[in-house]
Amino acid sequence: MTTVRREAFGRLPPEQGGGEVEKFVLQSDSVRVEILSFGCIITTLDTKDRDGQFSDIVLGFDTLEGYTRKHPFFGAVVGRVANRIANGRFNLDGKEYKLFINNGPNSLHGGAKGFDKVLWSPQVLPNGVRFFRLSPDGEEGYPGDLKVWVTYTLSGRELAINYQAQTSKTTPISLTNHSYFNLAGQGSRDVYDHEISIEADSYLPVDDTKIPIGEVAAVQGTGFDLRQPVELGKHLQKFHLDGFDHNFCLHQGQDRRLVARVFHPASGRTMEVHTTQPGIQFYTGNNLDGSLKGKGAATYPKHSAFCLETQNWPDAVNKPHFPNVLLHPGEEYNHTTWLVFNTA
Repeated sequence: MTTVRREAFGRLPPEQGGGEVEKFVLQSDSVRVEILSFGCIITTLDTKDRDGQFSDIVLGFDTLEGYTRKHPFFGAVVGRVANRIANGRFNLDGKEYKLFINNGPNSLHGGAKGFDKVLWSPQVLPNGVRFFRLSPDGEEGYPGDLKVWVTYTLSGRELAINYQAQTSKTTPISLTNHSYFNLAGQGSRDVYDHEISIEADSYLPVDDTKIPIGEVAAVQGTGFDLRQPVELGKHLQKFHLDGFDHNFCLHQGQDRRLVARVFHPASGRTMEVHTTQPGIQFYTGNNLDGSLKGKGAATYPKHSAFCLETQNWPDAVNKPHFPNVLLHPGEEYNHTTWLVFNTA
């Protein structure tokens, strides 16, 4: 049984369009998740450890104000295109489109005001909540009126996130949720003691601005081989890595498949990621620096969380040999990611 509760969370300031922000609380026997109508943001995710004790395992803020100020996309749905587009531009049907540059020379996570910074229209479901918005033609430089639905449903230990979209003009689209996880509980110092595995035979090497260079490289014999579980801290040391911020190439196909698993030995918490998406960006919070005051006055230093963002490959709109990122009129974009929480 899942219960769904809605309550007021705050009001956006006039300069951000005003409007009431609601919080939706989805609760089962083993998982409790809180989601905002602003940015479809997951603010809280309580799961049990092996002793049955609940802890909140996602980074975030106690108040709406935290989310309206600059922050690294904690818990939000990002789009119209997640990740980076090189030099903030792409060509489509002979026309060049220019996007807002907000990450070095590139455009990141939808631009200046992406899907993470807008109010969505909610609809309560028996076991979840569905959010809708219309992204108008030309918003952040992207073509076409894009209708978008993001649906969160909770069933026992499984949180499903479904993304659907339809467009009036051909447009690139790649949606993901940008939650930052720490299975020891948010506010814990680092994720070095987490064991991670990712079901990927290849990954995308990147240039110094984090744009894929175009090569699809085998993980075999490299620090990117995570097909067997590795303890994160020791693994970073062994391969002299500053952290991960890379796309792992998943087996193609529309079917649900297990793509990543994380285990925290001390608490017994496990998280599995299942998806229909062609890629997963593994990010180890390299840019966190302790300057943000999070929930319960926690600070979030470097490597104090990880992200597993299921999505299309970065810069796919500029790389024809990458999986198709274009949505055409009359088609439907439809992807689902499932997060499954257990204890071991």
